[in-house]
Amino acid sequence: MSFSISGKTAIVTGAANGVGLAIARHFIAQGANVMMIDRDEDSLRAEVPDDEEDTGNSRIFACDLREKLSHSNLINATLDAFDRIDILINASRQVLPTDALNVDDDSVEIMLQQNLLSSLKLSQQVARKMIEQAEDAEPGELAGSIVNLSSIAGQRSRPGLMGFSIANAAMDQMTRTMALALAPHHIRVNAIAFGSVMSASLKQALKETDGLREDITKHTPLGRIGNSGEVADAAQFLSSDGAGFMTGQVMTIDGGRTLLDPVETAAH
Repeated sequence: MSFSISGKTAIVTGAANGVGLAIARHFIAQGANVMMIDRDEDSLRAEVPDDEEDTGNSRIFACDLREKLSHSNLINATLDAFDRIDILINASRQVLPTDALNVDDDSVEIMLQQNLLSSLKLSQQVARKMIEQAEDAEPGELAGSIVNLSSIAGQRSRPGLMGFSIANAAMDQMTRTMALALAPHHIRVNAIAFGSVMSASLKQALKETDGLREDITKHTPLGRIGNSGEVADAAQFLSSDGAGFMTGQVMTIDGGRTLLDPVETAAH
C-alpha cells in the first residue's frame, strides 16, 4: 500500500508557522495540492509568492476560522482552485496559560473555541463535501481523511495549562466520535498528539524560560526535542491510503515522554 499523497488536495489550517507550516511545506513537496489557511496573511504570502499562486500546487486563504462564514468561503476557494478536497489537517492551535482558581479567567473558553470548536465545525463541513464527492466512487473506496493535531497535554494534568489540556482532551474524544460517525462514508479521522516537538509555542517558551530545554530533554527517553518534520511525516502517513484501515486513533509523538510520570515541564 502506498503512502503517496501526490495529486490529492489538502486543506492545512494554522499553516503560517510552526507545525502547521511544516506539514503544508511537506505536503507540497510530496506533490499534493495544498490550501494553506491562517489568520496571518503576511506570513502566508511570504510562503507562496504571487507568481506561484495561480500556477503552483499551493494557494493561501487568510481567514479567522472562528467565524462561521469563513468555513464555506474556504471550501469554495479550495474547490475553485483544485476541484476537490481529499484531506483536512486541523493544525490551528494556540496555547494560553490558565489560572485555575480565577473565576474571571476566560482562557478555557478561548482554548475550546480556538483549538476545538473551529476545527469541529470545519471538519463537519469538509466531511459533507467529501461525502458528495464519493457518490460516484467505487464501493469501499476511501472518500477522505481528516487529521487533527492534539497534544500530550490532553493526557496530563497541569493547572497552569488547564484550558489547553481540556481542549486537547476534547479534541482526542472528538476524533474518536467523528471517526465512528464518518466510517460508513469511508472517511477516516485520526489525531496526532505531540509533545517535546519544536512547535511555535515551544519555541517561544524556550526563549522565555531558562533551563526549559534541559528539563525537557532530561524527561524525554529519546533525549531530544523532536522536529516539526517528524509530525509532518506522521500526517502524511495518516492522510495516505497506506493508513486506509486506521481510524479513530490518537498517534502520540513525544519521544517517549508520556511513558514517564508527569513532570512540571509544560506539555506543548
